[in-house]
Amino acid sequence: MTHNPPTPITDYILQFPPETQAKLNQMRDAILEVAPEATEKIAYGIPTFFLNGNLVHFAGYKTHIGFYPDPDGIEAFAAELGAYKLSKGTVQFPLDQPLPLDLVRRITTYRKEQNLANKK
Repeated sequence: MTHNPPTPITDYILQFPPETQAKLNQMRDAILEVAPEATEKIAYGIPTFFLNGNLVHFAGYKTHIGFYPDPDGIEAFAAELGAYKLSKGTVQFPLDQPLPLDLVRRITTYRKEQNLANKK
């Protein structure tokens, strides 16, 4: 296990109960797997990954993990996200279910391709 220096996202995750921390770390790792060059920061009060613009965000809540891949990310994967509570740019993954990490990776990859295509 590598020991990375504390970051604002690490500090954000540490404010949650251990079970939620584990899921938030899984989410973070899945995003970084497909976008290792993304910059991590806190924006809008939540963990944000930036790569030629906002890539994706995520956040912890009492009963779910919120994932914010932009409305395009939701629309492109709507058929696979049907089991989850959705809004225009948000999907909620319940804490009492395993995270769909493969889907998170694919949505993040889609958003990464979008952001890089828009690079000027």
